[in-house]
Amino acid sequence: MIKRKILRWLPTQESVADHRFLGLFSRWLLHPALWRLSRRSVAGGVAAGLLCGLIPGPFQMLGAALLAVVMRWNAAVGMAVTLYTNPVTIIPLYLVAYRLGMFLLTPGEPIDMSALSPPGFDFAHMADSFSALWQWMTSLGWPLALGLAALGLLLAVIGYVVVWYGWSWALVRAWRRRQRSRAMARPAPLKP
Repeated sequence: MIKRKILRWLPTQESVADHRFLGLFSRWLLHPALWRLSRRSVAGGVAAGLLCGLIPGPFQMLGAALLAVVMRWNAAVGMAVTLYTNPVTIIPLYLVAYRLGMFLLTPGEPIDMSALSPPGFDFAHMADSFSALWQWMTSLGWPLALGLAALGLLLAVIGYVVVWYGWSWALVRAWRRRQRSRAMARPAPLKP
């Protein structure tokens, strides 16, 4: 049941092999483990996508695909999961990552949130505005970098565990449903 739902959204091995650019990497991309829909491969793909979804810039899907190829997880699921970071969610996620990084670097100290407010942008003095913006971004440096790594690892572990146990729960539920339907289909024993 779960497999059928996931299969509708994933590309096929044939479509990847026929793709002009991706065909060059078919030696690695067509490995059967990358296309298997098992509890381990899907949970790993979700973990890869959650971890790599916080990579800054346009390298999120590439990172998830590379991690999935190395670990033999489902690459398509990993790349799809990176879409949880988008223009709406990226700022709250980075704020949480910054706070987490500050907490890890300076445990027990209050976190100064005034550093998080970006400088104003003046179109009349764009060079000065870009310089101020660059200084602001570098001032967030280590706490943000450490927070992104920690948050990515935390989300990956949670995602892996949730998918693993959710998949198990769905399998047990389907098995029990089949057992009930078989029990109801059996004729009742005749009493003498």
